[in-house]
Amino acid sequence: MDIDGIFKAYDVRGLYPEQIDQEVAHRAGRAFVDFLGARRVIVGRDARASSEPLSTAFIAGVVAQGADVIDIGLASTDMLYFASGVLDAPGAMFTASHNPPKYNGIKMCRAGAAPIGENSGLLDIKEMVRAGDAAPVRRTGRIERREMLDDYVKHVLSFVNVDRLRPLVVVTDTANGMGGLTVPSVFAHLPFKLIPLYLELDGTFPNHPADPLQAENLRDLQDAVLRNGAAVGLAFDGDADRCFIVDEQARPVSGSLTAALVARSILRKNPGETVIHNIICSRVVPETIREHGGTPVRTRVGHSFVKKVMAETGAIFGGEHSGHYYFRDFWRADSGLVAALHVLEAISEENAPLSEVLAPLQRYWNSGEVNIDVAEQQAAMERVASSFSSVAPDWSDGLTIEFDDWWFNLRPSNTEPLLRLNVEAREAAGGQARRDEILAIVNG
Repeated sequence: MDIDGIFKAYDVRGLYPEQIDQEVAHRAGRAFVDFLGARRVIVGRDARASSEPLSTAFIAGVVAQGADVIDIGLASTDMLYFASGVLDAPGAMFTASHNPPKYNGIKMCRAGAAPIGENSGLLDIKEMVRAGDAAPVRRTGRIERREMLDDYVKHVLSFVNVDRLRPLVVVTDTANGMGGLTVPSVFAHLPFKLIPLYLELDGTFPNHPADPLQAENLRDLQDAVLRNGAAVGLAFDGDADRCFIVDEQARPVSGSLTAALVARSILRKNPGETVIHNIICSRVVPETIREHGGTPVRTRVGHSFVKKVMAETGAIFGGEHSGHYYFRDFWRADSGLVAALHVLEAISEENAPLSEVLAPLQRYWNSGEVNIDVAEQQAAMERVASSFSSVAPDWSDGLTIEFDDWWFNLRPSNTEPLLRLNVEAREAAGGQARRDEILAIVNG
């Protein structure tokens, strides 16, 4: 039982059944109830073949520990967060998100979709799972099956003015993931012509991996956008909590530009609000927030950090470069569909192609996230810091060093033995040279 290997920074994830199996899931269900003192727990799952047996074992552990279960069945992760928020109960979602079919895992949250990560309870749950024991209880919980899709759809639609949307052509690629359940249900109430790709729920992901961060997984969407003259393409990951945008020219839109666009849209309706952005977002994000009367607040990378700072500041929105977008009125949880609707609303209101809507935000060259396999991560970061010693380093989340016309962040991955490098500059040539310089230092 590889407990250390499957408990990550934000969730549980590993190969089924070699690393995560029904025994682990059953222990996790008992530990989850015991740690939280929960009286009821919401459970959802994606369409992977292993998700049903794992969620069934988890549910058995929950009821054995005396708590009731609300089983919402097949769901996207943001639907599980919705259920946790509206029903005010902790939840567990069985999914491995964008990982290949052999993987599975558990995303957990407290009541109200509040995060559980390594700094907010996940390490305690890990040790309880390892020990395999739990406090004795006198009752066995009950299981209730509840349908949440219709209520979820109504809430997602509440984020935009549906009456002001124009009849756009929209292509969506849900990659046989859980967006195949939620996307058509939401778009059925919108004036768009929806051209869907790979809607069928299939946890083997037969058409391409459900990972839109990889350029090769966007090709079918890009081809369909051009072939159909679509206004936009939307790509969802396996559990549909993230959405990636392709413009009408089939060009991918970075997570930072999407965050800036959504922030602009929200601040136009809600001036003076606070908006969160993480440390690797483009400078255009805080610039846009300030330009539209908002207050930008920077945080570390990761949903538990973003949600915590949102709660502390009352922020209305939070954006991460990785494609996670968080909304105060969605219990500070992330939803790819809500972000997509804000983008579609912006296109409708400006009555212009997405490329033109985004043009004022296209201010910088960005390297994208460069992954580096490095054994001695801290030593490599310190070498880089000493090479740029003329500027004070920021060690709040890895190493960040900022100059007037460029900046970079180099930080360890929370889930893999890698360093992740992000470089941004005003000019592409200078940015590329700086990226290569840092890579050379890291590699010794």
